[in-house]
Amino acid sequence: MAKLEIKDLYAKVDDKEILKGINLEINGGEIHAIMGPNGTGKSTLSAVIMGNPKYEVTSGTILLDGKNVLEMEVDERAKAGLFLAMQYPSEISGITNSDFIRHAMNAQEKPSSNLFAYIKELESSIEELKMSNDMAHRYLNEGFSGGEKKRNEILQMKMLKPSIAILDEIDSGLDIDALTVVGENLTEMIKDNNEISYLIITHYQRLLNYIKPTHVHVMLGGKIVETGNHELAKKLETEGYEELKIKYNIIEELKEKKKSTSVSCGIGSANA
Repeated sequence: MAKLEIKDLYAKVDDKEILKGINLEINGGEIHAIMGPNGTGKSTLSAVIMGNPKYEVTSGTILLDGKNVLEMEVDERAKAGLFLAMQYPSEISGITNSDFIRHAMNAQEKPSSNLFAYIKELESSIEELKMSNDMAHRYLNEGFSGGEKKRNEILQMKMLKPSIAILDEIDSGLDIDALTVVGENLTEMIKDNNEISYLIITHYQRLLNYIKPTHVHVMLGGKIVETGNHELAKKLETEGYEELKIKYNIIEELKEKKKSTSVSCGIGSANA
């Protein structure tokens, strides 16, 4: 089973420090959810794990089965078993979904046994995700709705079969029906392969109603400040993060909220 270890990770973008000492360990078969308000570094963490050159790691380590992920190129990380379902998938004209996924499988040295078997598996996965029948032949994400793009990320994941899948706000933009389909597919994948692990980045508990996490982490101010089980996610949904910000003295976020409130009040007074 794959094991991802993140130790005392610091990272910055445009000279602004975003990650401030992340520690996280994910073992095969585990489902980890990271929750937190905007601007706490959740998506930055996913980008750093996958090697987005926009972000600079200043200290710390990321190990996958004991191998230094930070020394790998992006394609090497994918070949090693890492996968990122992106928050904002790109549109690529001229390349069909089918061709893109098959080339990705070949690049990761996971070629299908033959074209017929590949097409059969792809069509089955498309049906399981309740996507349109022409999805395999459409250009990658071109003209897709937000929900179609998110399902398409899961389609790629189903075909590529990574060992560690990072899902960056995969639930955003999904209506309740699409959310149910995505949640059911994620649950079935981990039932069929208990060696795969998920790192789910989300604002809301609603996706976690469909795929129950083994670990829930709260991220504030670039750090993971608390870890619990599914009950922690339910608590955050009802109580929010304000008490935790005070508890852990997350000054910057408290100041930002106070500043935003003051500006709003000022506008309201002026308008009055």
